[in-house]
Amino acid sequence: MSPTFIHTYVSVDCVVFGFDHENRLNILLAQRYLEDMPTEKQKKLPGSLIFSDEDVDDAAERVLHELTGIKKMVLKQFKCFADPNRSSNKHDIQWMDKEYKENIDRIITVAYLSLCKIDHKINSSKYDTVDWCPIDKVPSLPFDHNQIIRESLVEIRKWIESDFSIIFELLPKKFTIRQLYQLYNAVSERNIDIKNFHKKISSFNYIIPLDEIETNVAHRAARYYKFDAKIYKKNNNKLIK
Repeated sequence: MSPTFIHTYVSVDCVVFGFDHENRLNILLAQRYLEDMPTEKQKKLPGSLIFSDEDVDDAAERVLHELTGIKKMVLKQFKCFADPNRSSNKHDIQWMDKEYKENIDRIITVAYLSLCKIDHKINSSKYDTVDWCPIDKVPSLPFDHNQIIRESLVEIRKWIESDFSIIFELLPKKFTIRQLYQLYNAVSERNIDIKNFHKKISSFNYIIPLDEIETNVAHRAARYYKFDAKIYKKNNNKLIK
C-alpha cells in the first residue's frame, strides 16, 4: 500500500496569558471576519502560516509582535497539533481561502505559550480587534483552538513547577501577596490556604516588601512587594510545595 502525500502548510498559534485587575486569568483573542458569520463567533487565537525563509520560533515572535506591538515577550513552544481534520470546518476553509489565497489541504500548527502583563498597551499592527478574555469565558473558537488553550493551561502549570519566577511575568511590578496568591491559585488550581501561603512567601528573600501600601480600596490596605530576579537566580528557589 503506497502512502498518500498531501500539500501541507505549517503555522504557529500563540496562547498569550494575562492576569487582570479582577484577579482573573485571561488570554488574548484576535478577531477574524467572515461575511456570513456574526462578529462574536469569529474570535480566534493569533497565528500565521510561517514564511518560506522563516524558522517557527521566528514566526511565533513575529505573530506576537504583530498582535501586541511588544518586541520582547516570554515565549515557549509546547506542542504540535496535526489532526487531519483540524481545518475541515467549512467556515475555517472559507477564512483560509480569503486570508491566504492558497489551495490548502491541511495545516499543521506549532503552538506557543506566552505571558504578558495586562497593563501593557496592546498596539496590534495586524488585527483591528484584540481583546483579553477571561479563561472561563472563552467562546467556541475555530479550528482546534479550544483544545490548544486547554493544553496550554496544563503546560503553564508545568512551566511554573519548573521555574516559579515565570509567575511574576503576569503580575505588575509591584503587587500584593493576595494578588500573588490569587494568581497562583488560578494557574495551579491548588487552592492553598492563604495563611500558609503568606508564611511560605515570607521565607522567600527574592520577594521584597516595599514601603508602600494600597490606597482607595474597600478592604484593609495591603503592603506592596516586588520580585527581585537577581536574588531568585542566585538562590535558584522553585515552587511552593
